[in-house]
Amino acid sequence: MEIVSIRFQKEILEKMDSFISEYSFNSRTEFVREAVRDKILDLSHEELLKEFIKYKGKSKIKTTIKQNRQTKEIVNKELMEYLEKRFK
Repeated sequence: MEIVSIRFQKEILEKMDSFISEYSFNSRTEFVREAVRDKILDLSHEELLKEFIKYKGKSKIKTTIKQNRQTKEIVNKELMEYLEKRFK
């Protein structure tokens, strides 16, 4: 594992420390690692959304309102499962 040194303003460190104790992180290092992982994941999701939006409305197949509703239910279920895992 590589070492990276980072400087933070006092106010940011104080806020980090409060989150560390509130959410039971073991150390600042663990908190920063998790924050970096989350940011990488968020950016990856943004890239996927941008790619998805490029193709919005391009399908030659038309779907019914019922099919759209079923798809939304599946996506909502998957999203809720993801959020429950992430925020437990």
